[in-house]
Amino acid sequence: MWVISKSRLREFWETPGHEDSEGPLRAWYTHVNHRTVAWQSWADVKTQYGSASLVGKCVVFNIGGNKYRMVTRILYPSQKVFVLKVMTHVEYDKDSWKEDCGCFEAPPSEPRTRCTSGAAKRTR
Repeated sequence: MWVISKSRLREFWETPGHEDSEGPLRAWYTHVNHRTVAWQSWADVKTQYGSASLVGKCVVFNIGGNKYRMVTRILYPSQKVFVLKVMTHVEYDKDSWKEDCGCFEAPPSEPRTRCTSGAAKRTR
């Protein structure tokens, strides 16, 4: 799979108070971005990540012992995983992310950019 984008993960773990998410997010990224991972369907994801949830057209992963949640959109034909939002479990429970991330809309031709982790954007 090809994970897009690692910078969104980094923005989250560099946010004060979320530093403990770095290890679990890096581990998830390294595993999923590996050339041997080639999910063809939700069933493949669920086999590897039993605690993942399908919410509309989004896949939500539990990160860091369920302390954090990561919302993704997986495009199986192109083997791309778009990281839409990383948040605390408390933020996840508020449900506002569902509309922000477009989980109940048809897959976009390009990734949604308005669904962010809440961290300030950086320029490279």
